[in-house]
Amino acid sequence: MRLGLAAAATLALASLSSVAQAIEADRDSWARKPEIAAALTVLDAWIAATVAQREQPGLSIGIVYDQDLVWTKAYGFADVARRLPATPSTLYRIASISKLFTSTAIMQLRDAGKLRLDDPVRDRLPWFSIKKTESDGPAITIRHLITHTSGLPREVSGVNWSDLSFPSRDDMMRVLPGQETVFPPDTEWKYSNLAVSLAGEIVAEISGEPWPQYVERHILGPLGMAATRVVPERGLPGLSVGYGRRVPGRERDVEPFVDIGAESPAGSLASNVEDLAKFVALQLRDGPAGGRQVLRGSTLREMHRVQWLRPDWQSGWGLGFSVRRVGDQVRIGHGGSLPGQRTQIEIAPAQKLGVIVLTNANDGDPLRYVNQAFTLLSPAAAKVMTVPETPKVPEPRWQRYVGRYAWKFSEMQIQILNGELTMIVPEADNPWSSRMILRPVGPNTFRMVGTGPTYEPIGELLTFEMDDKEKVTRVRTPYFYWLPME
Repeated sequence: MRLGLAAAATLALASLSSVAQAIEADRDSWARKPEIAAALTVLDAWIAATVAQREQPGLSIGIVYDQDLVWTKAYGFADVARRLPATPSTLYRIASISKLFTSTAIMQLRDAGKLRLDDPVRDRLPWFSIKKTESDGPAITIRHLITHTSGLPREVSGVNWSDLSFPSRDDMMRVLPGQETVFPPDTEWKYSNLAVSLAGEIVAEISGEPWPQYVERHILGPLGMAATRVVPERGLPGLSVGYGRRVPGRERDVEPFVDIGAESPAGSLASNVEDLAKFVALQLRDGPAGGRQVLRGSTLREMHRVQWLRPDWQSGWGLGFSVRRVGDQVRIGHGGSLPGQRTQIEIAPAQKLGVIVLTNANDGDPLRYVNQAFTLLSPAAAKVMTVPETPKVPEPRWQRYVGRYAWKFSEMQIQILNGELTMIVPEADNPWSSRMILRPVGPNTFRMVGTGPTYEPIGELLTFEMDDKEKVTRVRTPYFYWLPME
């Protein structure tokens, strides 16, 4: 399945559709603000170049601002063999992002007065039994389960991720008494699929509904997440094919569909960018519970607050949510990983900004794309919020320069960003901070003005050489030139 140069080129070409085509006209006013539109254009170019360079099968991304999915795109293929392109509607196994839905269910039942977070698990699941590392240690509570502070083993005995074998619920109930906690509760943070699986069992026990039906009726339905499946079946229409990691000299393996059995509450859901945007938007709302407000605002804020903090104070865990500090920004979210599926959502509540990235490869590295989206969009969003718009008006004739160009070492793009003719290198770690503004000094000639660290000849001249039809034939600096790629 190894993507060749032709496929990579096709992928890159397909990525150059305009930002305006990425979203519906009546929902993109924020995305059309000049600073935001410029950041999205750079993000689009960077993702396309990175996906092609890494020969990734497919990727879908969505940007949520407040209550709207303001920008969404997809790259590559949902199914490489059948040449089915990835889209914003493509379904992916979101894996451990499912834990947020189980935690949400727990909080709904708490708000309804049907449980307390500090109830011992044994009080709610009479069959729960496990050996204790310290016999006189405290009881494991529901709070411990959804904050990963229970000290429980990572998996129920019998889980084997190498041969993809997963015990049933009956198996879990049978083998659990033979397992032992790794730490006493509340002494160490230890990620545990078993813990959240038990939280799902509590949801079923208290509500009287099986966990899948509860999530469908009380979370997915009210939110309008119609495409999402709690326990998807093999062959689900629209589900992306999962692929293994890239190994030099080999095609990517096709990963099998897996049913994770008893651990479904910790990782079974399948969803897409469009549906997950509704869950992200929920995190940015306030108000009483009811209808699509499946949790009251104060409970959402409670889930986002740190319950366990790492010693470096840079990251921790809330009620279901990962919490981390990146610079001066606090982000909440969760990632997910199943064979052939890697996913990530992150939300910066203070900025009302959320990013969803879904990939269909073991080396999809969705957090890399999430981080780049925040790197590019956060400064633009801050500027939009604090500075009155004074949009620059580009020269109409600059449109003839827009395009993709290359020389032996790299590709560059000429774009009109925020009303300025701009050069970006999409393969750069941060194409925005290394961009160059082109200031006109003469016919088809511009001075390159740097905005950050770059090895390009900043301060010097760049000339577009044109043919008799006013098409660019060469982009020349004093030391080298680029040729059009199209």
